[in-house]
Amino acid sequence: MNDSVRYAERLWPAWWIWLSVVIIGSSFSTIFFPIGVTYGVIALIVGAVLAVVALMAITPRVEVTDQWLRAGRAQIEREHLGHVVAHRGAAAREQLGPGFDARSYQCVRGWISPVLTAEITDPRDATPYWLISTRHPERLLAALGSQEQVRVSGVSMSEN
Repeated sequence: MNDSVRYAERLWPAWWIWLSVVIIGSSFSTIFFPIGVTYGVIALIVGAVLAVVALMAITPRVEVTDQWLRAGRAQIEREHLGHVVAHRGAAAREQLGPGFDARSYQCVRGWISPVLTAEITDPRDATPYWLISTRHPERLLAALGSQEQVRVSGVSMSEN
């Protein structure tokens, strides 16, 4: 059975997080500079590289295939998805704030404003919906086969 990828996105951190990680990783070198400049420079490079690699390793991926929706460490068969809606602006803030249900599965990154909610219809699953950050809500909706438009402030709007 062919399970081709319809959509894939990495939820890469914002630039300031990369900068912070490099600075924190590099600060490891302050231990070694008193021993010797060479050791300090080596520790600076190794610390920065290790920090960047760690950040890359924990960056989640959102993927839609013919049969699956994957977000971070979780996956669900698409047959168990109900209503799928993408949100921007005030509608996204509503989903992340007052409209938030703590029972939902979240793959959310604070530096990515748009979110997608996917209702879970599997009666054996207590999770009411998934809440997923995405930089491309229209493409993610299309990959899931949803006819919904992106909600900006509680109303559906198509992007021009």
